[in-house]
Amino acid sequence: MNVRKKEEEGTVDQNPNLDDRQGLALGKEKLTRLHFYFHDIVSGKKPTAIRIAQASTTNQSSTLFDLLYMPDDPLTQGPELTSKIVGRAQGLYGSADQQQLGLILAMSFGFTYGKYNGSTLSIFGRNPALNLVREMPIVGGTGAFRLARAVAFAKTYWLNITSGDVIVEYNVTVIHY
Repeated sequence: MNVRKKEEEGTVDQNPNLDDRQGLALGKEKLTRLHFYFHDIVSGKKPTAIRIAQASTTNQSSTLFDLLYMPDDPLTQGPELTSKIVGRAQGLYGSADQQQLGLILAMSFGFTYGKYNGSTLSIFGRNPALNLVREMPIVGGTGAFRLARAVAFAKTYWLNITSGDVIVEYNVTVIHY
């Protein structure tokens, strides 16, 4: 598809010789299933997620409404933190619900191991954290996951209610090129 943009001097081809699929070197569509664990550590001497903002009323809210964190959380093959690290979850998450504990996530899962090394998946959506299983959208990706669309199912594997530390099991089904 050629996109033309009207300029003062005439028309300019934005992509004169390539259609979208050729320009992105897309191959056959693939389906990939991923399974990993997300370790969100907010306590102790070496937290992996840091509180970066909150409203003056956050501590009075039963849902911690308006609390914002920035994580650099390890993604591992198994539920133990000593398990093989396969990537990192980086971005933002915050409490976005005044009625129940509900987070909004804007994160990139960057993979650092195996055939997906250097590839990312971008998650953006609501995480109703108290539900047994949460379904969240994957809205894109890079590298092996170029033009990804996917769904992520998250299930709390372990939670320390006192510290807020949590391990979440992820099962992700990705359609990509």
